[in-house]
Amino acid sequence: MFAIETRKLSKYYGKARGIVDLDLTVAKGEFFGFIGPNGAGKSTTIRTLLGLIEPSGGEASVLGMDIGSERKKILSRIGYLPSEAVFHSGMRVKDVLKLSADLRGCHCDGEAKALCARLGLDIGRKVEELSFGNRKKVGIVCALQHRPELLILDEPTSGLDPLMQREFFEILQERNRDGTTIFLSSHILSEIQRNCRRAAIIREGRIIACDSVEALARSNAKRVTLSGEAELSGLSGVRDLKCDGDSFSFLYGGDMDDLIRCLGRGHVRELSIAEPDLDEIFMHYYEEDGQ
Repeated sequence: MFAIETRKLSKYYGKARGIVDLDLTVAKGEFFGFIGPNGAGKSTTIRTLLGLIEPSGGEASVLGMDIGSERKKILSRIGYLPSEAVFHSGMRVKDVLKLSADLRGCHCDGEAKALCARLGLDIGRKVEELSFGNRKKVGIVCALQHRPELLILDEPTSGLDPLMQREFFEILQERNRDGTTIFLSSHILSEIQRNCRRAAIIREGRIIACDSVEALARSNAKRVTLSGEAELSGLSGVRDLKCDGDSFSFLYGGDMDDLIRCLGRGHVRELSIAEPDLDEIFMHYYEEDGQ
């Protein structure tokens, strides 16, 4: 049984595209990444999986349960962090956490206290007094305090400072080692590369790649950086060319012999050829798909 499974899952808003024919599986115990820029369909996918919006077509199950007929059972066994956490004004943090636990029929004061301590969250503050980052922390504790089987996180680190981001991912890694499945939706590729074992890339509502992070980051393209005199205009396979005086940097996906012969006709003082990072690979997938 998969933690998440979709079959031709689609969502349209009138004639506008949300997501189209999504086929996706996330195994139990995975730390899975869902990559795409804003507007690609990440949040629509998540809201459809949670039963917050109805699909226009296809099927999906979460923890082996149908997202339509068994929505309440699904919600009782997962933790969800939306991209923006909104709470009733006038409530204190401790009241929000208790309400979240009570709605699930859970008693998790000890877990909530430990999470608040690690995240530096003052439970006596009123939610309207909190910064965006501290409101995000409240959402994190609400999602994690009942120790759910599956965590679905939508852009979870926006608003968190770097130290809190590091602590947050340490908590997630601990939960994952204990068996929690984590579905991490993000446009910050370094988060996916550091934490996820597998990931899917979504573009304009369609999944264009799904594989291990290592496989997604593998490419024939190399990042070439050099200084000196070089004429690159006749060299095929050059992308993302950046020039600063006599310094050049570009992605190269052509024949390496052609590159060496081209550079040999100039005067190169320094040369570096390295694997591109995941950010560059991400753009490579988008460009290959027609952008």
